[in-house]
Amino acid sequence: MDSDQQARRARVRIALVFAVHGSVAGSFVTRIPWIQDHLGLSAGQLGLALVAPALGASLSMPLAGRVVHRYGARAAVRGLLVLWCLSLALPALSPGLAALCLALLVYGGAAGMADVAMNAQGVEVEQRLGRSIMSGLHGMWSAGGLVASGFGMLAAHQQLDARAQLAVTAVVLAVLGWSVCGALIDVRPAEGEAAPPRFALPPRSALAIGLVGFCAVFAEGASMDWGGVYLRDVTGASPTVAAASFTAFAATMTAARLTGDLLVRRLGPVRAVRASGCVATLGGLLVIGSDSPVLAIPGFALIGIGIAVVVPLAFAAAGRTGGNPNRAIAGVATVTYTSGLVAPAVVGLIAQTTSLTVSFTVVTALTAALVLGAGALRRSPSPETAPSDDPDRRSVRTA
Repeated sequence: MDSDQQARRARVRIALVFAVHGSVAGSFVTRIPWIQDHLGLSAGQLGLALVAPALGASLSMPLAGRVVHRYGARAAVRGLLVLWCLSLALPALSPGLAALCLALLVYGGAAGMADVAMNAQGVEVEQRLGRSIMSGLHGMWSAGGLVASGFGMLAAHQQLDARAQLAVTAVVLAVLGWSVCGALIDVRPAEGEAAPPRFALPPRSALAIGLVGFCAVFAEGASMDWGGVYLRDVTGASPTVAAASFTAFAATMTAARLTGDLLVRRLGPVRAVRASGCVATLGGLLVIGSDSPVLAIPGFALIGIGIAVVVPLAFAAAGRTGGNPNRAIAGVATVTYTSGLVAPAVVGLIAQTTSLTVSFTVVTALTAALVLGAGALRRSPSPETAPSDDPDRRSVRTA
C-alpha cells in the first residue's frame, strides 16, 4: 500500500475515532440529571463534581506524549480511546459524591490523554495528505456527540436506569473504538530519541497558540452553559426556547466544523481564524445588544459558527511547531481545557456582581481577540517544504 493510500485510509479511521470520542461525551451529558437525582445532589454539589473531569484532563494530558513514545501512536490511540469509552460507566455506578468526584476525575483523565493522542494522529494524517482536515475531524467529534446525546435523551425519556444504559453504551463504544484504530498511522520515536518527561510545562511555542484556543473555548463554554439562562433571564424567552439553545448552538458549530476545511484551504489558517473571529464578534454584539430572542438566538448561532474552526486549527498549528508535537499539542490542550474549566465560573461571577450582559461583553471581547491573535497560527516552513509568497498558505506536507 502506497503512502497516499495509507493516509487516505487513516483519515477515514481517525474521523471515526473522533466520532467515538464525541459519542462518549454526548452519552454522559444526557444522563447527568439522572445521576444528580439518584445521588440526591444539590446544584452546588453537582457543580463541584463536574469540575473533576476538566481537572483530571488537565493533569493527565502531559502524560499522553510519554504513552505515545512508549507504545507507538496507533497502540496509544487505541488503548486510550478504549479506556475513555469504558470510563463512561463509572459515574452512574458511584454510590455517593466522593466516589462520583473520583470517577469523574478518572473519566476526565482518560478523555484528556485520548484527546491528545488522537489529535496528534490527526495532525500526522493532515501533514501526509498535505491539506487541512482538522476542522472536519472535530466536526465528526461534534456529530458523534449529537447522535449519542439523541440516544441518551431517548433512554432518559424511556426512564431507563442510567447504570445499565451507560454500561452497555461503554462496551459498545469500546468495541467500536478498538476496531476502527487498525488502519491508523503507527508513528514511532526515532532510534535513541529520549522519552518526554512525565510532567512538563507547555513549550513556549505553544503558549501563544494555546491562548488563541483559550479565547475560543471560553466563548464556547460560556455560550453552551449560559446561553439558555441568558435567553430566559435577559430576553424573556420561554423555557422551551431557552432549553433548545444548546442544541441549536451545537448544531451550527458542528455544521461549521464539518465544512470548515474548505474555508481553511481557501484562506489559510490565519485568515480563516480572523474571519471566524469577526463572525463570532458580530454574534456577540447581537447577543449583548438584543432584548428579545429574535436577535439573541442568531447571535449565539454566529458565535458557534465563528469559533468552530479555531480549536482544530490551534491543534494543527501546535503539531507544526517542531520538536515534540505531542508535547506541544498537550500544552495547547491543557490551556484550552483550563479555559473550559474557568469559563462557566467566571461568567457566573461577573453576572452575580454586575449582569449577564456584562459577562457576554467579556465573551465578545475575547472573540475579538481572535482577530488580533490569529497570527500565532501562522505556518512556518519545514525542511521539506518550500516557502511561498504568502507565509499563511505554505504546504503542510511533511511526509
